[in-house]
Amino acid sequence: MSAVTTLLTDDQLAVVETTLDFAQEHLAPHAVAWDQDKHFPVDVLRKAAGLGLGGVYVREDVGGSELSRTDGVLVFEALATGCPSIAGYLSIHNMVGWMVDRYGTEAQRERYLPRLCAMELLGSYCLTEPGAGSDAAALRTRAVRDGDAYVLTGTKQFISGAGASHLYIVLARTGEDGPRGISAFLVERDDPGLSFGPNEKKMGWNAQPTRQVVLDGVRVPAHRLLGDAGEGFRIAMSGLNGGRLGIAACSLGGAQSALDRSLAHLADREAFGARLLDAQALQFRLADMATELAAARALVRQAAEALDRKAVGARELCAMAKRFATDTGYSVADRALQLHGGYGYLAEYGVEKIVRDLRVHQILEGTNEIMRVMVARSLTGALR
Repeated sequence: MSAVTTLLTDDQLAVVETTLDFAQEHLAPHAVAWDQDKHFPVDVLRKAAGLGLGGVYVREDVGGSELSRTDGVLVFEALATGCPSIAGYLSIHNMVGWMVDRYGTEAQRERYLPRLCAMELLGSYCLTEPGAGSDAAALRTRAVRDGDAYVLTGTKQFISGAGASHLYIVLARTGEDGPRGISAFLVERDDPGLSFGPNEKKMGWNAQPTRQVVLDGVRVPAHRLLGDAGEGFRIAMSGLNGGRLGIAACSLGGAQSALDRSLAHLADREAFGARLLDAQALQFRLADMATELAAARALVRQAAEALDRKAVGARELCAMAKRFATDTGYSVADRALQLHGGYGYLAEYGVEKIVRDLRVHQILEGTNEIMRVMVARSLTGALR
C-alpha cells in the first residue's frame, strides 16, 4: 500500500491508516458473503460513523469531521480496499450530508445532520429517472406548490440505499423546462405516498440495495425545500463534483486491492519450475497496472485539491478524474483477474467481485461518456 500513502502529511497518514485498519477488519472479511447474500450491513456503517466516516465533509458543529475533498478521496480509496460496494454507498451518503450542510437552513442542518453523521439516518440521492439519466435537466418528476407544502409525483431510478435510507434528496420540476425549473427537496422515508420498487438484481454492488423511489403525491412541507426554488439543478451538479471524486477514489481502492491480491497469488504459484512472480512478462503487467493506478491517483488528488481551492476548471478536472480513474480501476481489476487464471473466476478469491463492483463506476455519477462531453465543451467552448 505504499503507493497509496505517497506524499501525505502526518495527519493524512493517520486518517489513511485508521481507515485501512477499519476496512481490513470490518469490511474485507465479509465482502464476498455480503455480495452473495445481498446483505446491507447497516451495523457496520454505524461503526464507520464512529470513526467520523458518516459526515466526512460536514462541519463539526453538527457532528461532522469537516475534512477537505483532498482528505476525503484518501478515505474512500482506503475504504474501497475492503469493499467497493460499501465504500460507494458511503460516498453517496456523504454527498447527501454535504449538500444538506452546504445548502440547508440552520433548522435543516440541526434536524438531519447529527443523525446523518452518526448514520442513525442513512441518506440517498434521487436525480436519475427511467427516462432521464444522462439528460438530467429533462427530469419529469414534478413538485406542485399547494399552500404551505409541495406535492411531489414521479419515479426515480437506480437509487442506492433506497428503502433502507431515511432521507432522500429528490430533484423535481417546479417551473419551466430545462435546468432552471428544478428544485431540491428533503423527503423522509415515512412521508405518505413514498414507496420503493423491488431490490434490483445487479451485476455488482450487491451489498447495498438499489431500488426505484416512487413518489405518489408525496406532500412535503415547504420548509423542506433545500436551497431556493429553481436552484435544484445547480445544487445537484455541485454535489456531483464531489460525488464523482468519491467514486473515482473507490475505483482506485478496489483496483489496488486487486493488484495486491495478484502480487500475493503470483508469489504463491509455480509453473514450469519457477514462481509466476519471477516471470518477466508478468512483472511487466504488474508494473503497468501499478503505473496506471499511480497516474489515476495523482489526477484524482489534483482534482480534489482544485475543488478545495474552488479553482477555475475544478469541475472539468473532477470529470477528467472520474473518467480516468474509473476506466483505469476497472481495467486494472480485470487484468488482475486474468493474472489469477481460473482462480480469478472463483468467488472465494474476491477478485471477480471487485471486477463486478468497479464496472458500474463507469456509469454512475454521470457516465464516462458524459464526462467526456463536459471536458470537450470546456476545451471547445471558447472557440464557438
